[in-house]
Amino acid sequence: MVSLSRALVSASRGRPFPVWSTGKAVSGPFARWKSSSALAPISDNSLSYVNDKLAHFDQMAFKPIKESTVSREMTTRYMGDMLDHAETDVVIIGAGSAGLSCAYELTKHPGVRVTIVEQSVAPGGGCWLGGQLFSAMVVRKPAHELLDELEVPYDDKGDYVVVKHAALFMSSVLRASLLADNTKLFNAVAVEDLLVRQTEQGVRVRGVVTNWSLVTQNHDSQSCMDPQVIEAKVVVTATGHDGPMGATSAKRLESLGALPAGLPGMHAMDMNTAEDSVLHMTTEVVPGLIFAGMEVAEVRGCNRMGPTFGAMLMSGQKAASLAIKALERDAAA
Repeated sequence: MVSLSRALVSASRGRPFPVWSTGKAVSGPFARWKSSSALAPISDNSLSYVNDKLAHFDQMAFKPIKESTVSREMTTRYMGDMLDHAETDVVIIGAGSAGLSCAYELTKHPGVRVTIVEQSVAPGGGCWLGGQLFSAMVVRKPAHELLDELEVPYDDKGDYVVVKHAALFMSSVLRASLLADNTKLFNAVAVEDLLVRQTEQGVRVRGVVTNWSLVTQNHDSQSCMDPQVIEAKVVVTATGHDGPMGATSAKRLESLGALPAGLPGMHAMDMNTAEDSVLHMTTEVVPGLIFAGMEVAEVRGCNRMGPTFGAMLMSGQKAASLAIKALERDAAA
């Protein structure tokens, strides 16, 4: 198997590769791997610190605990959260880049209770990496303003910025969202359906139907396990483009007749139209249900933007503002 470094050298045929810089790309030779002999020497202070830490670890002993205490701590806190969030102000379906940007924006309204439901064990969606499993994350301006709020460093390239690893953004927005007292994330929980009220004017969404993700994924292989519900004044759906667990709200509204049959679906890639379209079409599609992120493209037929994330961030923040407006509207009704 040809190594990556050999493949890159072969592909370059001696031409210089672009190298990372501040403000603009410059050309330079592809960096070779350094041998261990080229590593910087360890200072005496560093060695002293390491020796002190090792001595500390060698003397360390954990405090005693009963196994049942651990079980009680986890169970009482989780069940308490379920009781507290059985009724909530805003449910966010999906903890990807759009969903978490929405959650973060809602932390600025501490009186609003926010419940995030994520079907995967690991929140973050596809935003732990950039395109094609590469590390860097490209964000077109002016969406870099959210990066500034979260103090995520980036390389400013003029019309866009590059975060050296997408995980820097995801870990920052996840941390900022979960530190807030008004926010709770239920991961490994799937939204199986929407909770609705049929009115003369049509469907009014008033919450979500949930189950453990492993149960949802195995309904065909076991006896029926009924779900639970979370009642919400507003639901923000950010489940991504079509897939096994994507565009779930869009497909459910279509089956209910609340959206026209034959959704347009996401169109082919065009970055320069896609991001504006997804942001501008982030709206309350039916009363009580706001679409954000790439699920907007499934409903509205927007182009896909591929590995540039500005619209995901801004769509999530816009959805949060729409949710606040919807809460105020319904409270005044």
